[in-house]
Amino acid sequence: MNTQTLPVEEAAKVLGIGRTAAYAAARRDELPVVRIGGRVLVSKPALEKMLADAGRKEMDK
Repeated sequence: MNTQTLPVEEAAKVLGIGRTAAYAAARRDELPVVRIGGRVLVSKPALEKMLADAGRKEMDK
């Protein structure tokens, strides 16, 4: 099964940031997360869109 979410720790690796920074970004709603029970998961499609949008903004500068 191909999951549509990543644990925050894995998303942090993808982004090249630390675990603590990733959880802080999630608390500030800077990271697209889904909270289920006590778990905080990052939506893969939303993360990919966020990165693509950020890339486009950089290109427009």
